[in-house]
Amino acid sequence: MKFCTFASGSSGNCTLVSHENTHILIDAGISMRRTVLSLRELGLEPKDLSGILVTHEHIDHVRGLYNLIRHFDVPIFATHKTAAALVSSVPELTETICVFTSGESFGLGSMEVHSFGTPHDTPESVGYKLCAGSRSLALVTDLGFVPGSVLDAVRGCDAVILEANHDVEMLIKGRYPPFLKKRILGDRGHLSNEAGARFALSLVQSGTRRLLLAHLSKENNTPELAFTAFNSQLRSGGAVLGRDFEMSVAPRDTLSMIYSL
Repeated sequence: MKFCTFASGSSGNCTLVSHENTHILIDAGISMRRTVLSLRELGLEPKDLSGILVTHEHIDHVRGLYNLIRHFDVPIFATHKTAAALVSSVPELTETICVFTSGESFGLGSMEVHSFGTPHDTPESVGYKLCAGSRSLALVTDLGFVPGSVLDAVRGCDAVILEANHDVEMLIKGRYPPFLKKRILGDRGHLSNEAGARFALSLVQSGTRRLLLAHLSKENNTPELAFTAFNSQLRSGGAVLGRDFEMSVAPRDTLSMIYSL
């Protein structure tokens, strides 16, 4: 199993997961052009995609979705309420979306896809755990806190792409209006570095060996702050970088390195 991000942040999110001849996008929050160029940089074409998994309907996760389905025959998978929100904006998606209920699992090519609900300010947002053989990867971003159900869903994954959205001090002192700060800090908003780091420690203690920090805010975080906060929390919990786990930060607007499990 291999994975990489095409983009990660408030401006757009798109992740590719591959195993054998199965290639799955999680979200399509960048332009079709950027998505196609990223695929081609990896030697792939849109026709090679087995499907697109949508976490939720916010624009930074679906910006390129409509153009992709207009030009290419790629199935889209979304929860009932997410699908309804997408179709209300773009009725043409009706014929393309494969609908499921949060918590359901299904096969897609050589991978098994497990969905789980996430606490975010949308009706039915989800994260995903993808399994191939003995390997597993989870993507968990856009959540205001980490409920036990989420931790249970991803516990023991080999690799986890997880949220490190903001530094609390930067957010509070920053230029965002009060209502937006309240939303981000709420339990249906986004994970801070500190909250994400506590989540990461639980993951490493459960056997996760690869962490990819994602969905960093351009205005309220930096890769250096996020990495330091996570590493400090993990070290305090007895987990040593390079011995017990590997960790990196997903680029906001460029292709990440390719990770293999």
